[in-house]
Amino acid sequence: MKDLSRRQQSILEFIERFLDENDYPPTIRDIQTDLGISSTSVVDYNLKALEARGCIRRNSKISRGIELVNRGPSRRNVVAIPVIGQIAAGLPIPVPGDLEGSDVTETVELGSDLVRGTGQDLFALRVKGLSMIDAFINDGDVVVLRKQETCENGETVAVWLRDQRETTLKKFYLEGDRVRLQPANTTMDPIYTPAENVEVQGRLVTVVRSFD
Repeated sequence: MKDLSRRQQSILEFIERFLDENDYPPTIRDIQTDLGISSTSVVDYNLKALEARGCIRRNSKISRGIELVNRGPSRRNVVAIPVIGQIAAGLPIPVPGDLEGSDVTETVELGSDLVRGTGQDLFALRVKGLSMIDAFINDGDVVVLRKQETCENGETVAVWLRDQRETTLKKFYLEGDRVRLQPANTTMDPIYTPAENVEVQGRLVTVVRSFD
């Protein structure tokens, strides 16, 4: 297309190549990394230009929401994961105790190779707070978790605190008859609670970065 800049043309060609190789679209970070672009905001600016010129369509609610107009959506190797609410990454905040019963208002989509399998045992929560910032989990990010009731020490998990009726995202350490829920932020103290008060709900699989 003649009115595209060199960078926009290279981004469009990368999207086409990525779709051919993976059968699902790239993320903004994929484009930035592969093409050596200085920031994700520069990628976003050029994607908006490509959308304005009718080359692509974008769904801002999902991480791989780029669609080439001339070929339509690709979904064969994409897993849609429900975002079922918020989770604290600071002090715990109340959320529904039954995660499966939560209302689904959005989804994130990931390549099936990233999540291993159909994704039926996965759910996602939007992070609220900064206590996991040193683990590269920021306020507003979406964390994808695998449903499970047990974990190893040092794993990052979503836990339900029964007495407080609250859920939080922390690193888990069983220490005798109590659990230490460790933030990844040097300015914040761990949460100590009796082991019987803790119900593991899911283990962290991946983080979908927010670039807002």
